[in-house]
Amino acid sequence: MSEDWTEKYRPRSLSGVVGNPKAVGELRKWADSWSTGIPKNRAVILMGPPGVGKTTSAEALAADMGWGIVEMNSSDQRTGEAIRSVALRGAFAQTFGDDGEFRSTADGGRKLIVLDEADSLFGNADRGAMPVINELIKETRQPVILIVNDFYELSRKSSAVKSSTLQITFMRPSAASISKALKAIAASEGVEVTPDALSAIAENSNGDMRAAVRDLQSVALGRSEVSFGDASQISNRIVRKSIYDLMYAIFRKSAPMEARRLSMDVDEEPSYILLWVDENLPHEYRAPGDLVRGYERLSRADIFLGRVRRRQYYGFWSYASDMMTAGVAEARNGSFVNRERFRFPGYMMKLSRSKSVRASKAQVCSKLADHLHTSTKRISSEVLPVLKAMLTEDAELRAHLVRDAELDAEDLAFMMGVKTDSKAVKEAMDAASKLPSRSTEPEDNNGAAAPAPAVKAPVSPEPPKAVDDAPVHHPKGTGQRSLFDF
Repeated sequence: MSEDWTEKYRPRSLSGVVGNPKAVGELRKWADSWSTGIPKNRAVILMGPPGVGKTTSAEALAADMGWGIVEMNSSDQRTGEAIRSVALRGAFAQTFGDDGEFRSTADGGRKLIVLDEADSLFGNADRGAMPVINELIKETRQPVILIVNDFYELSRKSSAVKSSTLQITFMRPSAASISKALKAIAASEGVEVTPDALSAIAENSNGDMRAAVRDLQSVALGRSEVSFGDASQISNRIVRKSIYDLMYAIFRKSAPMEARRLSMDVDEEPSYILLWVDENLPHEYRAPGDLVRGYERLSRADIFLGRVRRRQYYGFWSYASDMMTAGVAEARNGSFVNRERFRFPGYMMKLSRSKSVRASKAQVCSKLADHLHTSTKRISSEVLPVLKAMLTEDAELRAHLVRDAELDAEDLAFMMGVKTDSKAVKEAMDAASKLPSRSTEPEDNNGAAAPAPAVKAPVSPEPPKAVDDAPVHHPKGTGQRSLFDF
């Protein structure tokens, strides 16, 4: 089986990274700052869409600097404890090279800590990861790189991500840059590729260097020459268009049929596209007539989607798609063209934030219910609102609750309405760690454990005694006789 060209020609040095000279320069400058000690920003965040060279740049940087590398990606267990044991401990210690030789940081020996896909760290399986990442960002003695596709998803969990890191953005490389890199790969493989074929493959990649290399390999295998006709075999490959391309075609190009065609290339359900159109329609169509016609078409699309849900007949999807794309695009008669960025659906943002909040609330209610021996429903409706108000004013209560209910930093931050790296949360966690364990018994003056105070059982009144086995007579109205009456 032929070797994968994406691995074979992966850049081993930053100089080989395609299409992002500014980002590469910033990354190299940050790495050089470690040669004079620990820099102001101990961690760097590489952000950008998939396939633009973020992970490759991190690995190439380690090779250029002669650093070892510790990498954790989404396939690894990345709980707080796992990150602490692998990344955090490695970030505080002196390091060994990949050959086992000890390398002192005083002599320039470093270990690069890489957390790939760091924006997807926060499911239930990764609980407790954020406090450890905060500690890693602020206190590491080794260089750290966090790689993300969505910086917002990571930054909304912690203020340290914004204030204590250097953020570097990687953009999609241009078709010309990709074409130049493909030409070098083809020459190395002894394959002659015509310029128009290279351009076709590069354009078809949509800025994804990995996809371009795979396409080149697929048409070049078994051939010594590749023409435009050969490249056209993959030119019809569906390139996933972004939702922003579709919004541009609907609202700003006045091309109804192109908008309809693009909806088929966007890998999204019609109900999701409808939310985008609904969010942006009042901002794009300012003329009252345009707005009325646009919403008439959009409401008709919503009716078709309702029939899909009720009847489970997905043939109505095509009618809904036509109305919300070509129909809305055709509704415009005015000349106004908006130049602002398209808006993400507010409804989706609310759902996303609500999901995170609901998960945190369920976790807190479960722990409090175990501690207080009651139901999670009662905790949610009666206890939690009062407890939240009390925690904001009572530091001692925070520490004891963390210890007794076994809360972590994320739980406490949710209850107080602050971020996990806030001062109040840190102080509460430190104070809780210094409190004695609940299982620890108090000691007497001789050092021995003092006996627990005796708890007297409630004294029941003695039953009336019978004299000479005569029955005891009770006043009227005392109810049924007891066993002692016989």
